[in-house]
Amino acid sequence: MRERDHFSYDEIVALVRHGSSVLDLGCGNGELLQRLSQEKQVHGRGVDIEEQMIVQCIGRGISVYQGDLDEGLRDYATGSYDYVILNQTLQMVRHPVMLLQEMVRVGREVIVNFPNFGYVVNRLQLMVLGRMPVNKNLPYQWYDTPNIHFCTRKDFVTLCGNLGIPILREIALRRNRHVPYTLRNILATEVCFVLQGTNGGGQSGESQTSVSRS
Repeated sequence: MRERDHFSYDEIVALVRHGSSVLDLGCGNGELLQRLSQEKQVHGRGVDIEEQMIVQCIGRGISVYQGDLDEGLRDYATGSYDYVILNQTLQMVRHPVMLLQEMVRVGREVIVNFPNFGYVVNRLQLMVLGRMPVNKNLPYQWYDTPNIHFCTRKDFVTLCGNLGIPILREIALRRNRHVPYTLRNILATEVCFVLQGTNGGGQSGESQTSVSRS
């Protein structure tokens, strides 16, 4: 099994307040929750579908539940967590809209990140080579990729607008470096959004950042 890619953990850890409650969906081997527990003393729980990942989480001392995100979060009460995190998993689920709506219901704030399919290298590979992009950020062939719903930064901003989900903050990275705001759509390899839950939120990070839908 290939090791799962992940958004810069440093960025995510910086977004989470000390002592908060965290639900990490698609938590993988539990590394992020372990860091949050050690550095921010959060009360965390992970959810993953793969048995191998569950075993690794238990080995790290992480509270974890084996579950399918495509079945929703009906076992979790509204506003029951300060943060719900979805790290490099949105593009892998079959029902991303349903999951987003469930996440903003359960979490006061939601942190979601994913590879930006609009990255310039991806565009060039499609335009020049006429083939699905395969690179460091999208390492799979079209026939064995776990990614079933590719989207760009612009696509996600538009979706949040259509669903009425407020975006509190956005981080765009390329090689773990921040991308200038005006170039995010084409130069960011991965993007991270902080969304406001339906039960409040709006305190993540040091400041809120306006998000362009253009």
